Amino acid sequence: MKIELEQVQPREIEARSFEIITQELGDCPLVPGTEPIVKRCIHTSADFDYARNLCFSENVVEKALEAIREGADIVTDTQMAKAGINKKILETYGGQVHCFISDEDVAQAAKEKGCTRAAASMEKAASLGKDLIFAIGNAPTALVRLYELIQEGKLSPSLIIGVPVGFVNVVASKELIMELTQVPYIIARGRKGGSNIAACICNAFLYMK
Repeated sequence: MKIELEQVQPREIEARSFEIITQELGDCPLVPGTEPIVKRCIHTSADFDYARNLCFSENVVEKALEAIREGADIVTDTQMAKAGINKKILETYGGQVHCFISDEDVAQAAKEKGCTRAAASMEKAASLGKDLIFAIGNAPTALVRLYELIQEGKLSPSLIIGVPVGFVNVVASKELIMELTQVPYIIARGRKGGSNIAACICNAFLYMK
């Protein structure tokens, strides 16, 4: 069998990928305004399930873009997610990306409280005193702690991107966030997600004009 490769210039690969994604989505209904986010998740994962499992709170795109333009910082639960976010664009708006998971004080707090470092890192983030976007792609315990901090009145995020991947408490932690009526969210319902998905959703916003 002869294998034929599509001839595409390096600078055109991403654009061609998005053309293919758009073609294969066909008439799949997407929430107006969320198309760049859904397509970038598919581009990152080659998984068209994101066209169906991504859930968006009302007006979340507008609210997220406003937060970024006003200098909100992004907090991730993994160094991988932090590494994947386009920091140069975020910095043009005055924002920074944080990940506290490896900090010694976070490790010590987690040990003393008997919780995960991801949960302890959310507590540290709550003390920043800035508008914050949370991009959670790995730890459901981070989402649970965010939910608790919000319920306790200690935190009011500009956006929660809740896309942890896995099996233990992953689905339930995402559903908790979707119960919050006062906080904008983007949730990947079910077991799918990951740090790469958390980062690519952030980038989808950063690449919007």
